[in-house]
Amino acid sequence: MHVTQSAGLDLNLLLALDVLLEEQSVRGAAARLHLSEPAMSRTLGRIRKALGDPVLVRAGRRMVPTPHALAVRAEVSAVVERARALFAPDRDADLRDVTRTFTILGHDAIAATHGAALFARAAREAPGIRLRFLSESHLDAPFLRQGTADLEVGVIDSAAPEVHVEPVYEDRMLGVVRAGHPLLTGELTPERFAGAAGHLIVSRRGRLQGPIDDALAELGLQRRVVGSVGSYPASLFVVHETDLIGLVSHWGRPLADTLGLVTFEIPLRLPAVKLGFAWHPRHDADPAHAWLRGCVRELMLRESAG
Repeated sequence: MHVTQSAGLDLNLLLALDVLLEEQSVRGAAARLHLSEPAMSRTLGRIRKALGDPVLVRAGRRMVPTPHALAVRAEVSAVVERARALFAPDRDADLRDVTRTFTILGHDAIAATHGAALFARAAREAPGIRLRFLSESHLDAPFLRQGTADLEVGVIDSAAPEVHVEPVYEDRMLGVVRAGHPLLTGELTPERFAGAAGHLIVSRRGRLQGPIDDALAELGLQRRVVGSVGSYPASLFVVHETDLIGLVSHWGRPLADTLGLVTFEIPLRLPAVKLGFAWHPRHDADPAHAWLRGCVRELMLRESAG
């Protein structure tokens, strides 16, 4: 896309800024825009002068956006998308001609369970689209509003009023242990579940209790939590080598199966886990983003029916 110069401002700098903030690399942005690295460096210099901000600064061997760049990132992306839509000769253009990078925010297990299928579908239907998975942060931040992520998948707890949320289905948590674990022999009661062995929690914030502890407390029971890890895949490797009792969602069960672990129904009344995805409304009319939402929706519905 080439935008003409107006009022002394070259609007092509917006396109360059959008790509630079996506790539966070002069080399990567140059490749995307089919420019030489020196030309891209000069463009970055013009952007810095226009904004009065460094935009990207060196952090070790990488470049990271400044706070001001992060603050304007979403608006820059929105303006570029609106310009693309305005000048597109055909709103129903073939996705095979689209060149984009989409960032998906979610738990590590999202990429582990759905990543292969998404990459395969993109290769078939939209080979110019790249997918970048980001793990959930222990901090609550407006990632969709800022443009850090294009789609959030999993348990959506965003309170931002402008964010669109589409619930897909309700999941449930399962217990998981190594094959041959003593807990698998005999009737599984709440008492045995609580006291059979130590428990491992998955929490991106490092919490050491959750809904299971609330359900046990209602029965006058307490389990021994030995610690927490930040992702389900990491927890499953720990469970594989210990007698600890872990957790995995029903849709994440294939990860446990791959490691030869055994899942079981937890003998407690637990709240359902509501899964879905969310996006910022600036993507509503974007056909490529609609394609991404459709892919994720189909995968999640397929998993819920499995």
